[in-house]
Amino acid sequence: MRFNLLPTVLLLLTPLAASKLTAAEADNPKKTVKAVTPENRTDKWWSDRHTQKLKASKNQSVDLLMIGDSITHGWEGHGKKVWQEYYAQRNAFNIGYSGDRTEHVIWRLQHGEIDSISPQLAVVMIGTNNTGHRQDPPAETAAGIKQILVELRQRKPQMKVLLLAIFPRGATADDKLRKINTSINEYIKQYADGKSIFFLDLNSAFLDDRGRLPKSVMPDLLHPHEAGYRRWAKAMEPTILKLLAQ
Repeated sequence: MRFNLLPTVLLLLTPLAASKLTAAEADNPKKTVKAVTPENRTDKWWSDRHTQKLKASKNQSVDLLMIGDSITHGWEGHGKKVWQEYYAQRNAFNIGYSGDRTEHVIWRLQHGEIDSISPQLAVVMIGTNNTGHRQDPPAETAAGIKQILVELRQRKPQMKVLLLAIFPRGATADDKLRKINTSINEYIKQYADGKSIFFLDLNSAFLDDRGRLPKSVMPDLLHPHEAGYRRWAKAMEPTILKLLAQ
């Protein structure tokens, strides 16, 4: 059954595969899907960061764009040293915001955050807060990610997008929230067309051979420390090289 709550999204994103909902969800057209409904946040730091990013985007050349939540925001924290090694010379720009869900990224894109830049490539990783904050159904979070891809395509049709699988969370593969993220990833991997949108699952780079997430990589079992950011950058580097060279 096609996802019929958002026909405009599906039309704009064709030929990407459409997300599917359960029969009960699809038969309720009055349901408000928060994950796809643009929303800003009232936190002062968040508004200040948005203002700062708008200003910064008007004063620099950007080739590589990073979009996401606290995990991406953390390139300015625990991942700063790794960022300098891998991305500083690539005119990289970080618009990750701690605590963001899909609807917040949609709002930011609709309010000018990439209007002044022309990146060759955007790396997108978002959705774990839809899982952690509300335990949204995987199909709804996937629909929010789909809408982000729509916003990106509308604004920067020449830009390639590297869509990352949502990173693992929780100690083991049996963790409830990790299972939700895994289900989301099953939806969003279908969005890759191999031309402008590419999907990459880096999760094995963070896990041991039994699927456990070491605290040496993510001490709180969610956010990487420097070792985690180094694993991320190293695992992603071959794909970044390939896509920036195209």
